[in-house]
Amino acid sequence: MKKYSFTSESVTEGHPDKICDQISDAVLDALIAKDPDCRVACEALTTTGMVMVAGEISTTTYVDVPTIVRNTLKRIGYIDSDYGLDGRNCAVISSIHEQSENIALGINSTADREQGAGDQGMMFGFACDETPELMPLPISLAHKITMRLAEVRKKGILPWVRPDGKSQVTVEYEDDVPKRVTSVVIAVHHNPEVPHKQIVSDVKKYVIVPICEKYLTPETKFFINATGIFAIGGPEADTGITGRKIIVDTYGGMGKHGGGCFSGKDPSKVDRSASYMARYVAKNIVAAKLTHKCEVQLAYSIGVAEPLSIYVDTFGTGTVSDDKLAKAVRAVFPLKPAEIIQYLNLKRPIYFKTASYGHFGREESEFTWEKTDKVEELIKYFEDMK
Repeated sequence: MKKYSFTSESVTEGHPDKICDQISDAVLDALIAKDPDCRVACEALTTTGMVMVAGEISTTTYVDVPTIVRNTLKRIGYIDSDYGLDGRNCAVISSIHEQSENIALGINSTADREQGAGDQGMMFGFACDETPELMPLPISLAHKITMRLAEVRKKGILPWVRPDGKSQVTVEYEDDVPKRVTSVVIAVHHNPEVPHKQIVSDVKKYVIVPICEKYLTPETKFFINATGIFAIGGPEADTGITGRKIIVDTYGGMGKHGGGCFSGKDPSKVDRSASYMARYVAKNIVAAKLTHKCEVQLAYSIGVAEPLSIYVDTFGTGTVSDDKLAKAVRAVFPLKPAEIIQYLNLKRPIYFKTASYGHFGREESEFTWEKTDKVEELIKYFEDMK
């Protein structure tokens, strides 16, 4: 029997880096709602009492960036100066210019040239049958814990909880099948007057058990605010920057990552759109029961529409060979940038939701890349090959 443990982490929407991801995608949503063809590469940075927004934006419309920033902070829950950042009165600095004309030449379609990729790079998608949403169990549980931390705060179930927080879940596997949770780590931002014992008790009862009960054992270890206090949190404790939580955003380390972040980028950037398509491809392959686990790599060159390569790895669990699956991917799925954007309906203001609790494994209707509507076509492809 092969036995091993795997760990993944998640962060709450009030984590400094996630604040920046949400600000970046809030700006994108505001722009794309008015100008679906806008070009956006928007970054944010936050520290005590301040947010800076910078990047390249080409658009036919106008949005009020400071107001978007403030509304985003208030929506997350930063409405108290004691948290080190208050959306009602913090400083907002903006430095934005247009997208480079050299880059635009490779992206914009013309009468004799189709839309190319917005940059070079390789993008990965991953899926496995460990959970109903076809995600690895460690990152699935970690996300559900941080979502629950936000829920108990916003509903007043645990009124002492503040916006910042992190989770980490270790799952033990036997022969590649997840069996039990061996440890749960939680750091929860809190009001300073709350005793540590209460924090530990409340978090176990109202957060961990409702999410992980099925996988907990008497031997499971819990590490809740292991330093004893986490009263200073958010941007006051840790500077946040867009795009620093790319493993949290994807598969918790279980699948590979091409390196490019998603938030603040319009769908002409294949860092985002092709990663969504790669997840869609991998998920449909697993949903078709062609494998228990699947990783897909797509590679692009700036200005070129066709992917340079398609790689499929089923980790020895496939019912057909990986090279045949790669050929099926090219035949069944739309892989050019313009095709991806149209097929997944990406020119919509859908991105704020993606900026916290993961871009994958979500059931909301906006997450079109989570559909499994290519299953029958994949099955028919291989039936016709016989």
